Amino acid sequence: MNVFQRIPHLYRQIIFILFCILCLTPFIDTALGLILGLIIAQTIGHPFSDLNHKATQWLLKISVVGLGFGMNLHHAIEVGQEGLLFTAFSIAVTLLVGIFIGKRLGVDQKTSFLIASGTAICGGSAIAAVSPLIKANGREISMALGAIFILNSIALFTFPLIGHLLQLDQNQFGLFSAIAIHDTSSVVGAAAKYGQEALQTATTVKLERALWIIPLSLVTTILTKGERRKVKIPYFIVFFILAMCISTFLPEYSFVYSGITSISKQGLALTLFLIGAGLNFKTVKSVGPKPLLQAVLLWLVIGGLALGMIYTFFS
Repeated sequence: MNVFQRIPHLYRQIIFILFCILCLTPFIDTALGLILGLIIAQTIGHPFSDLNHKATQWLLKISVVGLGFGMNLHHAIEVGQEGLLFTAFSIAVTLLVGIFIGKRLGVDQKTSFLIASGTAICGGSAIAAVSPLIKANGREISMALGAIFILNSIALFTFPLIGHLLQLDQNQFGLFSAIAIHDTSSVVGAAAKYGQEALQTATTVKLERALWIIPLSLVTTILTKGERRKVKIPYFIVFFILAMCISTFLPEYSFVYSGITSISKQGLALTLFLIGAGLNFKTVKSVGPKPLLQAVLLWLVIGGLALGMIYTFFS
């Protein structure tokens, strides 16, 4: 226990709540929110850790729906059509390469599949959907989630730098981040730092990608001959589309939509703060070198594939 964790629990709760409030102010963006969360995790710890997962899931969904009010439906449809084959191809390649790398490294089969699924589709959400279908235990799920969360944190800082270094335009960066970053939170966070058009492209393609949880879950059930379980469908995507429809067809209320969008961006900053607060050295140690190496190698593969396809078809 470090010196900060000797602070009485009530005081640590108060400090934590004050940081949450700070993240809702315009002074904190997504990257800074994540940094503050990581600092909290290594100092006073997360005093509400048992509530963290549910809180981040709900905050992320609400924030993404709110961001829909700042987007145009016609542009989203155009982007979605552009990214459909791109998405399908990258998911198939990522799953196959991920399983191959895991096998070569000697990673446990279930852990390997969870990491490949999380990288291919949408990080923690895909892992949560697939893990009960393959009857993964707590340790296997924790290793896969830990690897994904570590790389998500790195991506939020490195991807905008890579985009500027490679001189990617807004649309190209949106596609790049939507394909190569695992979780929706980091995708939206990185794209928001790059620009509004990048944000719209990235969010649209990433949510389109998230829908592949459904066929992946069905195929996994068939291949593993597992029990039929209820597939978790990301229904919040419907509300995101509805928000885009409202902002597109009722433009006279744009002043309201801009307010909702601003609040949603701060909600996303708070989401990243909570994710960072839940990522400590214990989580990193629990992953193990081989699963983490599998996740890194697969990340490099999907990142290279995404850039190759962008330069080939979208330059």
